[in-house]
Amino acid sequence: MDQATCKVIPSGAAYEGRQGFTYLAGLTAETAQSRAICMTVVTLPPGAKAKTHLHEGIETAVYVFEGEAEMLFGPRLGEKLVARAGEYVYVPPDMPHRVINRSGAVCRALVAHSSADDQAGIVMFPELDAIS
Repeated sequence: MDQATCKVIPSGAAYEGRQGFTYLAGLTAETAQSRAICMTVVTLPPGAKAKTHLHEGIETAVYVFEGEAEMLFGPRLGEKLVARAGEYVYVPPDMPHRVINRSGAVCRALVAHSSADDQAGIVMFPELDAIS
């Protein structure tokens, strides 16, 4: 195994996550040999809605750098917050959530997880997707 070192990771190709959003591949185990962190960029067009999910045992941190997004969260998505450009969002491990862009503008955000792969530990809740 190669010894870890500092490196620059160029923004990668776009891919669709299981949550239903398009991400730009970024810092992951695959690109940086990271072990416990990953960072990607997500773009939410107006009207975009994620599929309800949680990240099992994984923390999530988000920095919104353009636009705004709403997040429904909790066991039955009964709680809500709105994050705007310049704000951070923390999602604890095992918290069901669904992100929605109700605005008429694009929302872009940097997303970090306490996992080397942003698609690791995802558990889907399709029965909650109708909640809006």
